[in-house]
Amino acid sequence: MSDLLHADQLRGHLAVVVGAGASGRAAARLLSRLGASVRFLEKNAKAVADAFREEASEAGYDLRLGAHGPADFAGADMVVLSPGIRAAGLADCLAACPGAQVLSELELASWFVSEPMVAVTGSNGKTTTVMLVSHLLEAAGNKVFTGGNIGTPLSEYVLSGDPADVVVLEVSSFQLQLTRTFRPRVAVLLNFAPNHLDWHADLAEYLEAKLRIFAAQRPDDLAIAPEEMRDALAGRAFTKAEVVWFSGTDRFTCPRLIGAHNRQDMEAAFLAAAPFGVSEELAGKAFATFVPAPHRLQVIGEKGGVLFVDDSKATTVAAMEAAIRSFERPVRLLAGGVFKGGDLAALTPLVRERVAAVGLFGANREVFEAAWAGQVPLFHEATLEAAMTRLFAEAKPGDVVLLSPATASFDLYDGYKARGRDFQRIFAALPMNRDAGERT
Repeated sequence: MSDLLHADQLRGHLAVVVGAGASGRAAARLLSRLGASVRFLEKNAKAVADAFREEASEAGYDLRLGAHGPADFAGADMVVLSPGIRAAGLADCLAACPGAQVLSELELASWFVSEPMVAVTGSNGKTTTVMLVSHLLEAAGNKVFTGGNIGTPLSEYVLSGDPADVVVLEVSSFQLQLTRTFRPRVAVLLNFAPNHLDWHADLAEYLEAKLRIFAAQRPDDLAIAPEEMRDALAGRAFTKAEVVWFSGTDRFTCPRLIGAHNRQDMEAAFLAAAPFGVSEELAGKAFATFVPAPHRLQVIGEKGGVLFVDDSKATTVAAMEAAIRSFERPVRLLAGGVFKGGDLAALTPLVRERVAAVGLFGANREVFEAAWAGQVPLFHEATLEAAMTRLFAEAKPGDVVLLSPATASFDLYDGYKARGRDFQRIFAALPMNRDAGERT
């Protein structure tokens, strides 16, 4: 890994890094290590911490805060865009450096990784599957780096000089869209459903971005894709790798993972880990000890016979559907926030069958009401706490209060984790029985 890094590789080159998030900062450090001159752009000055300002000054970055213009890109040989920044939205600026290579931090860092990579993408379930793959690989005795869109950017791994046996990455459509040579030894597409349509031009562009995970693979690599997409992908030459199609099975169980979608994730994780010495027997034992990340169908506890489940990470309609299907008991659903697209009306039969009531909170109530008003008892409150308290007061023993919003959280919170933590805080403050809740 570190043998691929040389201080003068990009000497004399100007690299423009756009966006002061974790991947942008990591890309700047890597580019500086390679000898490039770094011009760092961030629209929101408040997003740049004092510590990074000091780092930028010490490293000699040309740090420019505020609105971008063509002059900020003039002379660039390379432009690294942080996830969430659309190249199309910078067309006028990029015209000032017509010969520049425009890429993601993922693409840049992958140039300097010689260890085998396992990359996972999909509309839902990425983080859980990545954690499952890493758990299986470690159970087989491998030293694993886990990062990408989950936690540590790949550039930080490259800079660490601490090689792993296998690099396991969660990768998003934002990152993949600007890759050209990124080549995982094993690439996994978990599923595909409408998502990020507030960012991608359309569904076709979103799918094309996802399929880039397979684009640079070679015949001795492995591409893992869902059986449900076999017909849709059959006519596309989306990879040169060996393709394995998967679906959920009952051969693996995990006490902490519920629902059919998690059985699919376990199957995909095993297939991804198998080339690295993970047997079916070992996988079965390892799955039994797996602890998932918070806010993903996380059982918080029970009060008055009512189960509370935190699925705040469910920011899409497809994720909400998977969560609802995970329960045989009546669901009292908490939903609402910044809607990113998807067909809520298509869920109406499922909602009528399994959802006892919907408590909306926050923004975009009109989207849910248009789909479900008159189909299921439904109300709206301004806050999660008000909606959750009301659902609990109306619940019956055996019900589940499920936070699975099908939305981003940025109307009321600074991320899905903050939303999930608030759900857990509210749960802790609820009385042990509903009668007490009704009297307060």
